[in-house]
Amino acid sequence: MSRICVVRQLYYPRDPLVRREVEALVASGHQVDVVCMRRKGEAALERAGAVTIRRLPLSHRRGGLASYIFEYAAFLVMATVVIGALHLRRRYALVQVNTPPDSLVFAAILPKLLGTPVLLHLQEPMPEFFASKFKTSLDHPAARILGLIERASIAFADRAITCTEQMRLAFASRGADPARTDVILNASDEELFDHRRLPQLPAPPDQFVLITHGTMEERYGIDTTIQAVGLLRDKFPGLRLMLFGEGSFRPKLVRLAAELGVGDRVSFSEGWVPYEELLRALAGADAGVVAMKRDPFRDITHCHKMFDFVAMRKPAIVSRTAAVEAYFGADCFEMFESDDAHDLARAIRRLVEDRARGALLAGRAAERGQPYRWPHQRERYLAIVAALLRGRGVAHTTLTEGSAAAQ
Repeated sequence: MSRICVVRQLYYPRDPLVRREVEALVASGHQVDVVCMRRKGEAALERAGAVTIRRLPLSHRRGGLASYIFEYAAFLVMATVVIGALHLRRRYALVQVNTPPDSLVFAAILPKLLGTPVLLHLQEPMPEFFASKFKTSLDHPAARILGLIERASIAFADRAITCTEQMRLAFASRGADPARTDVILNASDEELFDHRRLPQLPAPPDQFVLITHGTMEERYGIDTTIQAVGLLRDKFPGLRLMLFGEGSFRPKLVRLAAELGVGDRVSFSEGWVPYEELLRALAGADAGVVAMKRDPFRDITHCHKMFDFVAMRKPAIVSRTAAVEAYFGADCFEMFESDDAHDLARAIRRLVEDRARGALLAGRAAERGQPYRWPHQRERYLAIVAALLRGRGVAHTTLTEGSAAAQ
């Protein structure tokens, strides 16, 4: 059994990607320390079997650039001290750091200096994220600085993994060695998102239920979805939209639904809901919507809810981005142009009028997504961990449609 430290500047076990990785490590016989943020009411120290959770006295607050810089710096300092002290007490065999921010990898400086390998999981491309959030270009000085930090972080780590081939190539375009980075897709946890456990009941012929879930921020295009429902209000009186999640954009979405006269067609959950409630809603829905607003960030990333819809065998209506089209394509999803309510309304109308097409798309997406499923991604992830623990390099492979790794 190896002792591994996993660091994430967010909450555990709420982060599904980190939770899946930690569970995979434990199932492989490792002992895991998780260092993360602490929400109100959570214990600073918690033990659950082979997992020890150490929550630092810092929580995430949405705000401007200054708020992000303070939060990143404060967590980095605290994590560096805690990880260093824990490593001196009992050596870690591996330290894994899940971004953002990329600079968090330097919290593993003491274990690294003492010979412990460091695995960097780049969950988001920071220059593109900055440009998207603050509506700037990638030529903005701050985005360029983030690119330099990204390159230094990858160079510091013994190995890096990321979520799409498009992200890996973006890192390479900024000078990172592409051979040091592999791709592990952020697939759904099928122990939760199991379509066999919650089969869909026959829907009334005059009703069609759309669903979307996750953080409610402008970039997720939920406003476009509500606008599309408004355009179809008279043609399809039985059309409904269920929204699950929370975020700073929610009050504007509630007002938008009222202004468009679809307040009775659009329902909002009471904040974050238990997984079982969300899963029942997904099982009862007719189609899922992923309406990301296309930009350099979303062109190279995947939206996690897309994989949830695939796992639940739900037809998905998805905005076109380069990463989605590279891994799935128009024969798997009903696709539409980003930020175009009229085109989204067209896509919705097509599935409402042809339910057999929705079933066909869901089946194709499940078939295309077979190699992307977490059981396969987990084996790739564990192989990288095992190689680092043995002190060996890892041969890079890609995972896109038609690649040898996807067969």
